[in-house]
Amino acid sequence: MNDRRGPIGEFMLKHFKHFNSAALVDAARAYQEQLKKGNKMMVTLAGAMSTAELGKSLAEMIRQDKVHIISCTGANLEEDLMNLVAHNHYKRIPEYRDLTPQQERELMNGGMNRVTDTCIPEEEAFRRLQKHVFKLWKNAETHSKRYFPHEYLYQLLLSGELEQYYEIDPADSWMLAAAEKNLPMVVPGWEDSTMGNIFASYCIKGELQPATVKSGIEYMVWLADWYTENSSDRGIGFFQIGGGIAGDFPICVVPMLYQDMERTDTPFWSYFCQISDSTTSYGSYSGAVPNEKITWGKLDVDTPRFIIESDATIAAPLVFAWLLNW
Repeated sequence: MNDRRGPIGEFMLKHFKHFNSAALVDAARAYQEQLKKGNKMMVTLAGAMSTAELGKSLAEMIRQDKVHIISCTGANLEEDLMNLVAHNHYKRIPEYRDLTPQQERELMNGGMNRVTDTCIPEEEAFRRLQKHVFKLWKNAETHSKRYFPHEYLYQLLLSGELEQYYEIDPADSWMLAAAEKNLPMVVPGWEDSTMGNIFASYCIKGELQPATVKSGIEYMVWLADWYTENSSDRGIGFFQIGGGIAGDFPICVVPMLYQDMERTDTPFWSYFCQISDSTTSYGSYSGAVPNEKITWGKLDVDTPRFIIESDATIAAPLVFAWLLNW
């Protein structure tokens, strides 16, 4: 693997010498070492990284085989597609900290759903996708088929139906890059997303059956098989962006296999890095230091471990830029 550094990497080498900046460089170097060894890497996406347009760097990471499996929230799954088809209708509100409750209500009345400083348009984003995804759900049910949440969106992207709506360069869509590679993925807690809510509404109305979309337990069963097969001769690293279920769910597959399945030859994760601004405090799992994971049978004593206490919208693209030689 080429050790050449691009201009961003050279800047980091010169200036990122201490504290969180040094941790970022250390984590990027160790990630690169994992790839040199032939190890695979899971990337987990919490928060609103798709709305933050992480696809501008993550899509290329996927295309260059520097990401081998993704765990993400239902929101990150769908919001990359929303950005793809409705970007021109998004509204940025840099003064979001000063909004009154009345102004927030006015945004809602106008069909603008706010994510920090960015508003997602209801009609152009959610509803534009809804009619296409519903057809896939209904068609699967009609033919007694069942798929995971991400598989339905892969089908939609690969069908070409959304191309008429594209409002960004499709090269900046990480979901499109993932669909084209059929990248393995888990989406825990998908029900906690707009598309999950929409699907539930159809079930309540009797138009669809809940079993048409595969469940979180089925994701865990699938992940157990994937981890077992892919860790048999190489390590698998864990690069966690944010906290929450996107990271909590998949990292538990190792102790589940080791302890609950009593497969004591199951290897621990071979690398761990978390980008988080969650404070380490009493009972805060998202803010827990990596060493705590050793006690839970997720990491080993010699597992390379890093925590970058920073805004992921700043830190994650820098790590990816390092790995992409930008």
